Amino acid sequence: MVTIEVGGRPLALLAQKAAFLPDSHTLLIADAHVGKAVSFRKLGVPVPRGTTSETLSVLTTLVSLLAVKRIVFLGDFLHSERSHAPSTLGAVARWRAAHAGLDLVLVRGNHDDRAGDPPVALGFTVVDEPLHDGGLALCHHPRPVVGAYVLAGHIHPCVSLGGRAHDHLRLPCFHFGTQVGVLPAFGSFTGMHPVRPEPGERLFVVADASVTELPT
Repeated sequence: MVTIEVGGRPLALLAQKAAFLPDSHTLLIADAHVGKAVSFRKLGVPVPRGTTSETLSVLTTLVSLLAVKRIVFLGDFLHSERSHAPSTLGAVARWRAAHAGLDLVLVRGNHDDRAGDPPVALGFTVVDEPLHDGGLALCHHPRPVVGAYVLAGHIHPCVSLGGRAHDHLRLPCFHFGTQVGVLPAFGSFTGMHPVRPEPGERLFVVADASVTELPT
């Protein structure tokens, strides 16, 4: 992991495409999009299975590794109404039962507006953005908030490395501006959007199970 300072607080950037606030044992997850694959399959699109299990498995690893006490999902926890499939919610419920002591918070995003809040039985606290947290504003949409440094998702940022169009690599990244930082999408079945940093901004690329700052 790589640790930086934002909003006057340390923030660890994790190779699992998440971030961690060690002073409050809080894990930040942007754009999990749980149930996206099943949503596509219900529309007749052949896509991989097991993506929800993969996402939850990574969460389990991070919770254990970092002694997490709280997870804040920065929007888009569920992908759509179709994500309420029994198989998907059953997997989430089993994961939740295994981590009953965790404080789970969802800051609503645009997909949450369509998918609806997680079932009450999962024990989420659900709020609208911004969620103020000690110098930080935890949001889904990456737009400035007066008096706080914003940590958000929504964009699914990545960088393109390489030369010609057919010979380049797209890698997820963390993108930090002067007022807003954007986390990569956490979900295992999500698209990505290339970003181009302005002068003074910082990019941290996720590759080979590590996080590396790129020169800008």
